[in-house]
Amino acid sequence: MKREIIIKRRDAVATRAAILAAAHQRFLRESYDGVGLRDIAGDAGVDVALISRYFGGKEGLFRAVVQHDDKPDMFREPKSVEELPGFLAKLVVEDADENLQQRMEMFIIMLRSASSPKAGEIIRELAHHDVLGPLTELIGGEHGELRATMLLAILMGVGVVRTIMMVDGFADDDDIAECTERFRCLFAAALTC
Repeated sequence: MKREIIIKRRDAVATRAAILAAAHQRFLRESYDGVGLRDIAGDAGVDVALISRYFGGKEGLFRAVVQHDDKPDMFREPKSVEELPGFLAKLVVEDADENLQQRMEMFIIMLRSASSPKAGEIIRELAHHDVLGPLTELIGGEHGELRATMLLAILMGVGVVRTIMMVDGFADDDDIAECTERFRCLFAAALTC
């Protein structure tokens, strides 16, 4: 009697996505240092060795969770420093609910893990690459990096108010134009300090 061997075809894309989803949920609830790869693998229903195969280990997995793959060059969209205040104001005011939820979770993940030396390094590197670098390049001139940092501080402050404190009275339908203009003025003022 012949034994039939059935080989289960592995779906690398689905496995990688399952690991990322499990890691996202773990890092959302626990700090970088408190999360174990075996826990993530168990949540994803995969062998722990697959995390190393797909992500190179915990650092690579954390980096993949916090990277902005959907719009990595978002802060390169404005083509001049004059466009920047309006772009940032629109970003703050016209934030769609699903984007806000995703950014809220990402913000919480970063806050939870920022005290870890390794996770903090990854977060700073990504913030510089994705936000501060493009803004500094666009702003240019003397104190360009300081001005970019000030803009990021304002954006992060708005993020804390909206996501952590759950205060979101910025964009009522009746006041969108007024709110957008006030934020534009705030960002413009930060550029002139």
